[in-house]
Amino acid sequence: MKNKVIYRCSNCGYESPKWMGKCQSCEEWNTYEEMISQAKSTAVSNSRKTSPKRLSEVISGNSDRIVTSLSEFNRVLGGGIVRDSIIILTARPGAGKSTLLLQVADDVASKGYRVLYASAEESDSQIKSRADRILNSNKSNIWIYSDTSMNNVLASVAELDPDLIIIDSIQTFNLEEHNSRPGSPIQTMECANELLKVAKNNSRPRAVIMVGQMTKDDEIAGLRALEHLVDAVLILNGENGEELRGAWCSKNRFGSTGEIGFFSMTEQGMLSIDNPSEFFMTQRGDGQKVSGSALTVIKEGSRPIIVEIESLVSRSFTPYPSRIAECLRRDQLNTMISILEQRGRINLYDKNVVIKTTGGLQLKEQSVSLAIIMCIVSSVKDKAIPNDTVFLADVGLTGELKKVPSIEARIREIDRMGFKRVYVAKNTVRDSSRFKNVEIIELNTLYDVIMHLNMNTLEQ
Repeated sequence: MKNKVIYRCSNCGYESPKWMGKCQSCEEWNTYEEMISQAKSTAVSNSRKTSPKRLSEVISGNSDRIVTSLSEFNRVLGGGIVRDSIIILTARPGAGKSTLLLQVADDVASKGYRVLYASAEESDSQIKSRADRILNSNKSNIWIYSDTSMNNVLASVAELDPDLIIIDSIQTFNLEEHNSRPGSPIQTMECANELLKVAKNNSRPRAVIMVGQMTKDDEIAGLRALEHLVDAVLILNGENGEELRGAWCSKNRFGSTGEIGFFSMTEQGMLSIDNPSEFFMTQRGDGQKVSGSALTVIKEGSRPIIVEIESLVSRSFTPYPSRIAECLRRDQLNTMISILEQRGRINLYDKNVVIKTTGGLQLKEQSVSLAIIMCIVSSVKDKAIPNDTVFLADVGLTGELKKVPSIEARIREIDRMGFKRVYVAKNTVRDSSRFKNVEIIELNTLYDVIMHLNMNTLEQ
């Protein structure tokens, strides 16, 4: 059959039988490129390479994973890297994507696997300089390849036969058979499709991790189809200059999307924070007491984490006192201040209030409401809350304490960490005798908590 000429938009991939100045799909000008389309026969082949299988006959390979020594990385992916998976990692510039993947490559290589690290953004010497700084093990099982040609990368895969392929980044590679610039939707998707074929090869499965560039809207650059193509989308959060990094999956075919891993960015690279409860609170001695601090428990995925919330309350000399919250929305802080003034009988109309968390963790759950309010009470009264006390309840507009989900899992973490008492809503815990060390104090209202802690003894 004859080949025919078509015109394809280099921006969005839309195809047209004739050239036009403006793309009908993305409405960009002068983006059509002439392409030769090979006509395909519609006849059905008499032979098949594979045959349909019963679902019961298919052997599951999800448990066949490469488990790294980075426990937080394993947690986010559901237990390690699945051998025939394709993963995309994205983050803002400078968050530590390349550093983390170089550490993963080193760890996997130290277990006897062959790793190909292909980069179109850095030269061999740049990658080697970073490796010398953050890696200590033998690097004989890691191969570095710096090039923008995906064709050459695929040839290197055939030559080296690696178990893990790392691509940094997918938007900087191109295939020679597609006449468009690197980073265009066509090139990105076609390169990703070639890597998908490499990963899903039944006779030789391989794991592929791609770096995906992030736009200013905090989304992966390119078409949404790229996210549908991969097995897992891993997002690394963290601001430049800050030590804390958080990783979570917005998509994971082999595990939960609710898990989050924490890392500490140091000169030696990304270090797993294996016990976040110790990282997100200040270690104080038995006799050391500080006002304006309260503890609570949040739940990230399946893991409860103890978090310290700090507040500073100072007198305001302006008509409109400041309300600053680094860890939650300002509207939430204003709501809790209103509840405290009306239901807790503490006036803050002439005082500035500043709230933050130890470690810079963002607070998204309603279960932290009581702790936020009580740290404000502690600050305005200049009276310390005992270091062995935790608050675990939501506070309604009526001033009543509300139940929080997964309460027993949170209390188990409190009990494990050795705290002595926890304040919760009435009728929250079914059987408190299961907890060895912690005393569960069940109260009805916010004012009851203030009175129970004797926080009303100082004048404002």
